[in-house]
Amino acid sequence: MTGFGKSSCTLPEKTITVEMKALNSKNFDLNIRMSSAYRDQEMAMRKRLAEELHRGKVDVFIQTESNLSHTKDVINEQVVRAYMAQMKEIADGDDVNHLQIAMRLPDVLQSRKTELDREELEAVWLTLEAALVDLQNYRNNEGAVLKADFEMRIDTISGQLEQVKEMEPSRMQKINDRLRKSVSDLAANVDENRFEHELIFYLEKLDITEEVVRLKNHLNYFLETINLEESSGKKLGFISQEMGREINTIGSKANDAAMQQLVVQMKDELEKIKEQLLNVL
Repeated sequence: MTGFGKSSCTLPEKTITVEMKALNSKNFDLNIRMSSAYRDQEMAMRKRLAEELHRGKVDVFIQTESNLSHTKDVINEQVVRAYMAQMKEIADGDDVNHLQIAMRLPDVLQSRKTELDREELEAVWLTLEAALVDLQNYRNNEGAVLKADFEMRIDTISGQLEQVKEMEPSRMQKINDRLRKSVSDLAANVDENRFEHELIFYLEKLDITEEVVRLKNHLNYFLETINLEESSGKKLGFISQEMGREINTIGSKANDAAMQQLVVQMKDELEKIKEQLLNVL
């Protein structure tokens, strides 16, 4: 399930911003990009995010922007001079140009602070939690839309199934009449008892009562499952597969054009459900 979360926190010396982007995935794939100053917190962050997000391809960006009036970073003059000396050996140019280039190279700035203080650490975690809440709210909103769509399509299939049930008696009667007419057209003497026995056997093979009952149960189970609090995407996928089997069997037994049209409509709704299930955790 897709999602986006963002939060910022401003300290006297810097602004901390956390962004989270999530895409649907069968597994939990987490990528965190952040300053090396926070690296010792990475394992704890991974554990916390895994507890909440469970599945998905998640990218987390933790960025800091220094407040220049309170910065504790200083220019490493020795490194800058070394860069400039090397550039002079390579190409001509004035000191200003060399300085501008050197200031963009690695290790030019160094922090006076050697350890992460408690205030900044707490700020990082609070910002991470706030971005996580924002991401979950995004997912919940998307989930509510998907839930409404599922309920609408399940209700549509249920209505089509009711039409199938209403057509069943007339369908079986038409098959019965058609078989009797075919036998009478043969103008042959037929053992009536034997014919009735064979007819019942044939009609039982075309009977869809069990499939209708099972499909109705699957539809109800699907609705129950989407209302569960825990993650249910895989279970919904299994239920939709079972629904498909029952619909296909009804179609293969239908032997009736009107009923087969309803089966095609049910298949169409089910395919749309399966497509949306790819976005469900």
